[in-house]
Amino acid sequence: MIRATISAAALTLSLAGAAHAQTAPAQPTPARAAPTATTGVQTGTTATVNTPVGTVQTGAQANTGATAGAPVMVGGAPMLPTATIVANASKASNLTTLVKAVQAADLTATLSGPGPFTVFAPTDEAFGRLAPGTLDTLMKPEQKATLAKLLTYHVVPGKLDAAALKAQIEAGGGTATLTTVEGQPLKATLENGALVLTDVGGGKSYVTQYDVGQSNGVVHVVNGVLAPKLG
Repeated sequence: MIRATISAAALTLSLAGAAHAQTAPAQPTPARAAPTATTGVQTGTTATVNTPVGTVQTGAQANTGATAGAPVMVGGAPMLPTATIVANASKASNLTTLVKAVQAADLTATLSGPGPFTVFAPTDEAFGRLAPGTLDTLMKPEQKATLAKLLTYHVVPGKLDAAALKAQIEAGGGTATLTTVEGQPLKATLENGALVLTDVGGGKSYVTQYDVGQSNGVVHVVNGVLAPKLG
């Protein structure tokens, strides 16, 4: 008989495996376009960082060619600075899994509240790299607490834009320790100008879009799911 639930240890291994896959040497994937990081602050220099899922271009001005005051676009949809994190994410075509997970974990009201929150938002592609069956298991009602733990590990209290994160990293001698809403830390570092997040198991995730302003905080889109210790 197939078990309907999964142990905390097994789930941790599934999540950690996917997170550690972010640090493996990049393999050529011509059929898939590489992600491009954008930031709301122009740095004046550019750098290309190789990651396991493509390259991250840093130092480019956000929304090049957009008119002044135009909203940031995520997943083909405008992210309104007057809307909440959940309301904006619900419009982004590349954040549908995250939105469904937030709903399943009963976190909609929390992330629609005043905050402010800094959210590192994994894309649909990031969730798709979890071990087969992991996401389906996390979405089950009996796994709601575990799913909430995973999601709140991607949330940091306060509004930390790219400039604030960079300042913390510099003040920490190259590493900033961020205390998440879940309670466990994330490490933030810079790699050729790109922001890299490292979870408690050593798995890495790269920020691919910075400084998406919300009425109750800020969102940074990331290319990997970060895994806390579970159980």
